[in-house]
Amino acid sequence: MPKKKSASARARADAERGIRRVAQNRRARHDYEILETFECGIALRGAEVKSLRAGQVSLQDAYARIDDGEAWLVGAHVAPYEYAAGYGRFEPDRPRKLLLHRAEIDELAGQVSQKSLTLVPLSIYFKDGRAKVEIGLARGRRLYDKRHAIAARDAARETARSVKEYEAR
Repeated sequence: MPKKKSASARARADAERGIRRVAQNRRARHDYEILETFECGIALRGAEVKSLRAGQVSLQDAYARIDDGEAWLVGAHVAPYEYAAGYGRFEPDRPRKLLLHRAEIDELAGQVSQKSLTLVPLSIYFKDGRAKVEIGLARGRRLYDKRHAIAARDAARETARSVKEYEAR
C-alpha cells in the first residue's frame, strides 16, 4: 500500500503540476472510504468561473449522480460573482454537468447501481486554466469504521513523532 502524503506535500506536488486547489471536501474522506478517484471537467456558465477562482465555492453536502447517461454535480454551492451584471448572474445551487468519457460514465453507473456505492466530490481545482472536479467512488463508513480510521491515523502520527525524536538524538 503506497504511503499517504501529508497535506503540505500534496500542495507542493500540485503546484509542480500546475494545479491550484480551490475547494476541498475534507469531510468526505472521514465519512466515506474512497475506492477510486476520477478527474472530470465541469460545465460552468457566465461568471461562475470567476467565483471559482475567488474560492467562493462549497462542496459541503454535495454529491454526484448519473441521470440518463450524464453525470451531474448536485448540491455544490458556487456563490454569485459580486461584479457580474445581467446575464452573468446564475443560480448558486443549480446542478452542474460533469464532463466524463462515455466509458467512464458507464463504468460508474454500473458500480453505483450494483455495489451500493456513491459518488462524492473530493475537490475542485484549476489545471492548466481549466476547472476540474475530482470525484471519488466511495462506500459509506459506519461509526466504528470512523473510530478505527482515527485510531490508526493517531497511531501512525505518534510513531512518526517517536521516530523523529529518536533520530534527533
